[in-house]
Amino acid sequence: MELKFNKKHDFKLPTGVLGAALAPHGRALAAGCMDGVYELSFETRDQRKLFAHDSYVSSTAWPTEDLILSAGYDGCVQWYSPTSDTSIRQVRLHDFWSWDMAVSQDGQWLASVTGQYLAGGYRYEPAPEREPSLQIVSVETGEILHSLPHVPSVQAVAFSPSGEFVAAGNLMGEVRVFEMATGKLAANWTTSDFTSWGIIKSHCYLGGIFAMEFSHSGDHLLLAGMGPMRDPMAGNGRQLWQKWAWQKDPPEKVDETHQGESGEGLMETLAVHPEGRQFVMAGRLRGGAWNVACFDMESGKRLAAHKTGYRVTQACYAQGGKQLVLVGTKGQPSKQKAGRFPDFGRVEVYDLS
Repeated sequence: MELKFNKKHDFKLPTGVLGAALAPHGRALAAGCMDGVYELSFETRDQRKLFAHDSYVSSTAWPTEDLILSAGYDGCVQWYSPTSDTSIRQVRLHDFWSWDMAVSQDGQWLASVTGQYLAGGYRYEPAPEREPSLQIVSVETGEILHSLPHVPSVQAVAFSPSGEFVAAGNLMGEVRVFEMATGKLAANWTTSDFTSWGIIKSHCYLGGIFAMEFSHSGDHLLLAGMGPMRDPMAGNGRQLWQKWAWQKDPPEKVDETHQGESGEGLMETLAVHPEGRQFVMAGRLRGGAWNVACFDMESGKRLAAHKTGYRVTQACYAQGGKQLVLVGTKGQPSKQKAGRFPDFGRVEVYDLS
């Protein structure tokens, strides 16, 4: 099956969009921007700023009609009612920022990951964590269920469809999967394919796993990021996803971006189709023809590709998989016009046919 991207709507927001979540009814979006959380209506095109963090908003979730959750670089998670325009709760989960946040499909649990990459030795290996890298929180009460260990920085987190497991991936390509009921480690492995060691201009590790999603069966875990590169400033590693049978002992890589189907650039988001038959990967473009592409879940074949012209930070399927919502940021203006910076946040809606 070959797909095509047909743009239906496009919107601009005042600042870059780093994370987004669809409303349960699918007609609105909670956009996590550099200056706060915005509600955007697809029908009326109205937008309004709901609330802000003390720093950038990195992730949002909209699990019920009357609840928006957001996590930010201030290390806090906020609970907000969009219908009554009131703040419900704010919990500081991390001393450093929240890289990524996810909510279980049943809406009961929230997971947030953190960690700062600091050299731990002469090989520049990451220093041990200074705080728990993975926090699991009750959405209803805000109480912490589990504080789980990992190696900083931990940049991606995902719940299994059943809610039985939570997975987190870090800078060094290490994945840890934990049992939700007990907090015990269920699987642990490292893939070096997402991590680079810079030998030009600066010496450091960079890259890592930037997005992850479970398949609908829960048997496989998708990872996304960028292939190795020598120059930390270039961002020219291969556009890379991998598919892992994580329950095998040891976990087994069963597929990855096929040769000839990718260019260069950091991939920052994954989304699995509601029926589970395909997935989307998107991010930044350094070289090549696309920064958004759909892939067949079973075969791994690329089904469609598109070039947006801006950095995509989040992709969401909508309307039962018939549409794709992309958000991101188009540069970061340095000059003001008429006393304000031009809008550089982007939201686009595509029909998939």
